[in-house]
Amino acid sequence: MGKSNQSTQEINSQAQNPLGIAPVGGLIAKFAIPAIISMLVSAMYNIVDQIFIGQGVGMLGNAATNVAFPVTTVATALALLLGIGGASNYNLEMGAGQEKKASGIAGTALSSLAISGLILAVIVLMFLKPLLTLFGATADVMPYAVDYTGITAFGLPFYILSVGGNHVVRADRSPTYSMVCIMIGAIINTILDPLFIFGFGWGIKGAAWATVIGQVASGVLVIVYFCKFRKMYLSGGMLKPKLSYLKAIISLGLASCINQIAMAIVQIVLNNILRYYGANSVYGSDIPIACVGVISKVNMVFMAICIGISQGSQPIWGFNYGAKKYDRVRQAYRYSVTACTVIATIFFFCFQIFPHQIVGIFGTGSELYFQFAERYLKIFMFMTFANGIQPVSSGFFTSIGMAKLGIVMSLTRQVIFLLPLIIIFPLFMGIDGVMYAGPIADAAAFALAIVFARRELGKMRSAEIV
Repeated sequence: MGKSNQSTQEINSQAQNPLGIAPVGGLIAKFAIPAIISMLVSAMYNIVDQIFIGQGVGMLGNAATNVAFPVTTVATALALLLGIGGASNYNLEMGAGQEKKASGIAGTALSSLAISGLILAVIVLMFLKPLLTLFGATADVMPYAVDYTGITAFGLPFYILSVGGNHVVRADRSPTYSMVCIMIGAIINTILDPLFIFGFGWGIKGAAWATVIGQVASGVLVIVYFCKFRKMYLSGGMLKPKLSYLKAIISLGLASCINQIAMAIVQIVLNNILRYYGANSVYGSDIPIACVGVISKVNMVFMAICIGISQGSQPIWGFNYGAKKYDRVRQAYRYSVTACTVIATIFFFCFQIFPHQIVGIFGTGSELYFQFAERYLKIFMFMTFANGIQPVSSGFFTSIGMAKLGIVMSLTRQVIFLLPLIIIFPLFMGIDGVMYAGPIADAAAFALAIVFARRELGKMRSAEIV
């Protein structure tokens, strides 16, 4: 009788959940807007540092943040592996009415986030200089990179907890709190950056400490949420990592993780190629590394919006797929893709029309500096108008439990297409080959995303008819 009552309660809870009954467009706006703001604010950690470092330290400071960026990318990979994996499993189990199991998965995800952050920080501090050399630091850039990365490593545990934990907070139907967690940290970082860099004269070290303090604030707010404000049931025993739950989390989080790891690998290879071929060009090694670092931050703004739309849609996709409401899943995917395409088109025109103004935000430089930066931005980002489909599709497949397909989608642009092209093209075109590798990889990834998405949406349409 007890089990029957529990089952009835779970079914009623499933039927009353707004994810399964509220208008899809309104749900996407409710979840995606806070997710977009969270992603944008998270991106601001790096962008604000880049702007103030460019203004206060100069080109070598910009190059140093680019060299240090793979560390942040790996940290983000761990955060998404456990955060998106935990949130996706949580949504699927809640959609199926398994609330206790869903909460256990959330507990394992949170504790694993904290542990992985500590491990990564120790590794970075132990092997700091060898890692930075691997990441492409030149002799002139190395002192700045050591100062910046050596300090920001202390914030990695809080960064991973805040980024990954925010996905679980959002899955717990608190998208606004999730947004606030990230916003508070970024606001602190933005206030402290000019104070530490210019006011105290700490230079690049000041930017690093401002970042760490902001990350600590965001991480603490995530801890406070699960102690005081959570909606889910979460006991202390659920925070002990459970292997079966961890396997499920990794399965659904692996696509996003691999995408970030692929980005880190591409960034490392790219920095080394720029260092080598730049030395054989009129630009030298430091200008290309600094320019590409700046433009990667510009692209982060665009990608933050698209990924935010994807992340905001994931609870809707996951819950309705678990509840077998395939018409709502398909509708949510269409809305998400349309929104990303509109945003992508706006960014495409900005990149093509205002490259000098965009690059100039991140500090001054020589005529050669701006010449390379403007050409790189216009050529490498030429397919921006189509670049929103791939991250949305990768998140879509992950959220409906299709982990393998999500992984394939994550690998298409970075590993399967871009990585070989940035190695091969410069052999024939010199440093310009890097620029032309970008749009070709983007076009190929776009085509594959369309093929896979149409296939899966077609399967859902057939299931509805049956």
